[in-house]
Amino acid sequence: MPINPLRNPSNTRPAIWPLDWRGKSLVVKDYRCNGFLFRNTMGRFLVWREGRALRRLHGLEGIPRFYGSVQGLALIMDAVPGRAVEGLEHEAPLPGSFFEKLRALVNTFHDRGIAHCDLKRAPNILLGQDGAPYIVDWSAAISATEFRPFPLSLLYRRFVLDDLNAVVKLHLKHRPWDVSAQELDRYQRRGPLERAARRIRDRARELLKRLA
Repeated sequence: MPINPLRNPSNTRPAIWPLDWRGKSLVVKDYRCNGFLFRNTMGRFLVWREGRALRRLHGLEGIPRFYGSVQGLALIMDAVPGRAVEGLEHEAPLPGSFFEKLRALVNTFHDRGIAHCDLKRAPNILLGQDGAPYIVDWSAAISATEFRPFPLSLLYRRFVLDDLNAVVKLHLKHRPWDVSAQELDRYQRRGPLERAARRIRDRARELLKRLA
């Protein structure tokens, strides 16, 4: 029986395949279905980049376990049973405990020197069947190590702040009464330096998205 993909490929997006391995539910993020030039340039780069981030985050609850790559063109990782948080605010607010765990998870991968860079895309945050948060799609992630030289270090801190603000933005959709005054002030701050950093950030993010 042929296996249907969970997501069909496009010109620049990989196919997502289900995989059952020794009773485990896995997914394969597969660039082998893309065009020859893209898969052998950006596809290989993105597989390497996401695999590197997932290795750094190995063992963290809420991050899919990474099992390795295939021919440098596909990633194998745990399937996350759950659903994207996008639009869930129209059904019922997520509980406060979800956001406590989400903040803890974000702070933990920041402590490991990784910024996700694309948490504002709600499909990248999942509500697991166990009620816990999960974060997927690490192809745009950056590390503190590669952004260590000044002024890249400032840009890295901006992406870390973006990850934190993405949590606040989601929290405001579900439980605005629970958001602290300190977080709200940080989320709404718009000083001259902040605006300049945001412009640089936005250009870098657009580049990362095109690559991802």
